Amino acid sequence: MKNLIFGSILLALAFIVPSPASGGVDVNIGISLPLPPLIAFPAPPELIVLPDTPDVYVVPDVDSDLFFWNGWWWRPWEGRWYRSHYYNRGWAYYNSTPSFYFDVDPGWRDYYRGREWYGHRWDYQRVPNRRLQQNWKSWDNNRRWERQGTWGVQNYGPQPQRQKQEIRKQRQEQYQQRPEVQRHQQVQQERKKQQQQRQPQVQQQQKQHEQQQERQQQQPERQQQERRQQPERQQQPERQQQPERQQQPERQQQERRQQQERQQPQQERSQTRDQQQGESQHEPSQGRQEGGKPDHRR
Repeated sequence: MKNLIFGSILLALAFIVPSPASGGVDVNIGISLPLPPLIAFPAPPELIVLPDTPDVYVVPDVDSDLFFWNGWWWRPWEGRWYRSHYYNRGWAYYNSTPSFYFDVDPGWRDYYRGREWYGHRWDYQRVPNRRLQQNWKSWDNNRRWERQGTWGVQNYGPQPQRQKQEIRKQRQEQYQQRPEVQRHQQVQQERKKQQQQRQPQVQQQQKQHEQQQERQQQQPERQQQERRQQPERQQQPERQQQPERQQQPERQQQERRQQQERQQPQQERSQTRDQQQGESQHEPSQGRQEGGKPDHRR
């Protein structure tokens, strides 16, 4: 239950997940963004590799830009980027500009039609999609196109690294000035504000949910404690009764002793009285006897 609630919260916020394969970020499809129209292919496409790029392939025979790089198909549309593992389906929004794009010369189509690359003859090689899928990893690791044939450009050398960086920076600035890209950036900023406003609410909901779960977890523990305490509570009155029962005979004995002690002085008093009465009765009789007898001594 916790996972379902947490997942729904993430979908509501359009949570962003890092994508290690491409160096960018993928946005969850929960976002309501339109997908680009599908491109009809009567047959699997053929591609060419573009010079001065990190093995970026492009389909030259369609009007839309359709690239293949690092195991993914890529296409820009309305200032956004989409990618897929298939050239004709499965497109998903990509929340960044792929890093290879600023190595691509914006005028590559003109160079392709004229079969020239910066004034040098360009004998490009068309690569069927099936062959590309089988070999692109090994070609990329070996830098096949750059080392063996300089991408098919005659008498051409790669651009110096410093010059490449300057060109990349210029292309990036030009790309940011495109109207469709600026519109998309405005939409992204508005969504970020909405996410920031929703975050406290979501955090509060998560807190409440966690507290509720803790209570539910504590309930069986409390019940167990109460069950354990019940026999102890039952034993307590029994324990209390036992000393009381033991104390009862002791109390009775004490009461008897006290009664005996009370009775003893009464008995002694009665005995002394009886003795005194007996003595008083014997004294006159003795006198009489003594007086009645004649004194022969005289």
